[in-house]
Amino acid sequence: SPHHAIEFFLTNQWHGFVVVGVVFLVVTGGEALYADMGHFGARPIRLAWFSFVLPALLLNYFGQGALLIKDPAAIDNPFFRMAPAWSRIPLVFLAAAATVIASQAVISGAFSLSVQAVQLGYFPRLSIIHTSKDERGQVYVPIVNWLLFVAVVGCVLAFQSSEHLAAAYGMAITTTMVITAVLLYVVMRRRWKWPRTWAIPIVGFFLTIDLIFFGANLVKVLEGGWLPLLLGAATYVVMIVWQRGRAVVQQRLAAGTRSSDDFLADVRLTPPLRVDIPAVYLTANLDHVPETLTTNLRHNRVLHKPVALLTILTEDVPWVKLDDRIEVTHLGEHIYRIVAHTGFKQTPNVPNLMQQCLQHDVDFTSTDTSFFLGRLTLQLADRPRYTAWHKRLFAWLMHNSYDASTYFRIPPDQVVELGRRLEI
Repeated sequence: SPHHAIEFFLTNQWHGFVVVGVVFLVVTGGEALYADMGHFGARPIRLAWFSFVLPALLLNYFGQGALLIKDPAAIDNPFFRMAPAWSRIPLVFLAAAATVIASQAVISGAFSLSVQAVQLGYFPRLSIIHTSKDERGQVYVPIVNWLLFVAVVGCVLAFQSSEHLAAAYGMAITTTMVITAVLLYVVMRRRWKWPRTWAIPIVGFFLTIDLIFFGANLVKVLEGGWLPLLLGAATYVVMIVWQRGRAVVQQRLAAGTRSSDDFLADVRLTPPLRVDIPAVYLTANLDHVPETLTTNLRHNRVLHKPVALLTILTEDVPWVKLDDRIEVTHLGEHIYRIVAHTGFKQTPNVPNLMQQCLQHDVDFTSTDTSFFLGRLTLQLADRPRYTAWHKRLFAWLMHNSYDASTYFRIPPDQVVELGRRLEI
């Protein structure tokens, strides 16, 4: 009954508010419920929660409460003191196994979120390994795995015990739940098209509860709550610097390229030497020809036949159906504009995309096909729009981003890279 909680607050006032931050730890782990949502779906998670996990948790907490009422001295470790002496060692192994299983959900969730951040343009390219041929979305990201390993070992060495880590854990989970409530409102309004009169009361109810717990944990920032806030801020800085840096680079590159119409007019006016070997040029611009194409034509005095200008767009959906994935437009002179649509949970595979172009009567599947990529070398220039540390961080991220040809699954012996130096 909620009247016990109300009575507790009225009786203890500020002390009761502080205690809420500790009480909140009983619901930590709830964030792991939806960490694997993309892998299993909502229905299996709901079924497992209501049929097994929730009853087991309630029985466990009720049992600990009953033990403390009977024997207050068991407060030092009520979980293990509930069990008979002979079963405590097996229970230690069971608890360790449960920890490993629970952490797996968070780890796989971190992998999925990293892939989505890369696809949406908020993170540099990473090495992404698909671990299943049948189940889409099952991925392994080595750099994220190693970062998690270093972070966990660092936390263990720094905090020494779970009691010292409680403040950091509580701060992380309450912040996650507040952000989730805010994002729920965004989804209700933008995706579900709910009116404000419905969305605000529903989100407001949950957000009020979340903010109470968040405020209770804020008082523990100096006791360890600073750690998740620092990690979150650092991740945000990396994401925003990469996203804005890419926008600046694309703007600078677009300024030096020619429109498709102008390029085709020149090809018709002064036809270059053509070779009957397919070529694919990757480009982010849908209106201009990539600089790799004009550079190749200027230096080698030859134009392939046919030519594909391939643009890969990441849509605001997790998966794009096969029939909706490819658009092909014939610009003329055996030059095609190909737009590939992928979901933010899909890793682009350029050879597979070329196979799908066959249904449009365009063939770029030959082993003789050349794939032209651009490689940028950044020079730091004194420009007011971008501060020095922003530039250095972005340049470092770009330099260490995963190789484009490997990321797009392009055979190495078919890749041609053309370099360019660019000031930012």
